[in-house]
Amino acid sequence: MTRAIYEITGSDAEPFLQGLVTNNVEKLGEGPVYTALLTPQGKYIADFILLRRGEAILLDVHDSLAEDLVKRLRMYKLRKDVTIEESPLKVFRGTGPAPEGALPDPRHPELGWRLYGDEDGDDGTDFDAIRVAHCIPETGVELTPDTFILEAGFGRLNGVDFRKGCYVGQEVTARMKHKTELNKGLVPVKVEGEAPVGAEITADGKPAGTLYTQADGRGIAYLRFNRAKGEMQAGEATVTYAE
Repeated sequence: MTRAIYEITGSDAEPFLQGLVTNNVEKLGEGPVYTALLTPQGKYIADFILLRRGEAILLDVHDSLAEDLVKRLRMYKLRKDVTIEESPLKVFRGTGPAPEGALPDPRHPELGWRLYGDEDGDDGTDFDAIRVAHCIPETGVELTPDTFILEAGFGRLNGVDFRKGCYVGQEVTARMKHKTELNKGLVPVKVEGEAPVGAEITADGKPAGTLYTQADGRGIAYLRFNRAKGEMQAGEATVTYAE
């Protein structure tokens, strides 16, 4: 696991983030908050975890997205009293008994805890298996620049607040929530056979989606629901929708 940690400080830090990200930053007093930054068109830029640490708000993001995310945040900063600096802290995660100071992963209870300190890595837990079992997307795998967060399950993963005020991409996200029924999205599937991550799924010879992370005979797939019927193919594997 490769994560980058940043400290966001200043008198405007909380309202600054509140006007940009998908979740309600005012909930930081209750614990870590999972959220995302979107394009104005409602598409995914980055997902990350925010948490309070003293006077600062920590931002925990996959390091492959860190540079671009921080550049975008600084662009939005304008004249606000906000400072964004890289932190020397690292994150260690696990699912066993939580050590002192550890905080719950806000996405799902089965993802365990995260400890911010001098050590990175994890306790050996098979996190891919947990993600597959609960259809939890991962940065750079299921979550890409083409992702709409509601199709990726952010509603059930505590990653979006529909009652908060405006944020970047809010209009498109709200429209998807209230005015349309999703006809595509990430879902759990059963997988028999071998197929690489990113393999195209076909149904009756027609494109039906993409297969992503797999573990223990199951997987996470992005499917077009109107075609996801019966047995489908991905590489050498047979895929079926696991309701």
